[in-house]
Amino acid sequence: MTRVISLSDNAYEELKRLKKGGESFSDVIIKITAKERKPLTAFFGKWPDPKELNRIEKDLDKERKKAKLRDVEF
Repeated sequence: MTRVISLSDNAYEELKRLKKGGESFSDVIIKITAKERKPLTAFFGKWPDPKELNRIEKDLDKERKKAKLRDVEF
């Protein structure tokens, strides 16, 4: 399916600049947006500050202890 979209002149020129060889504008947009999509596993082990991570884990544990479980009937 093809869609018609409006682009500013600047956006068009930028896409045109990024377009290579036989690529379509759609190819360029897909290539650009694919960089934004990362699987969750790409972030495992990436927390920059271990102290902050430890604080967050403690806060989560506290909140979990405060939470009240309730019975749910099915």
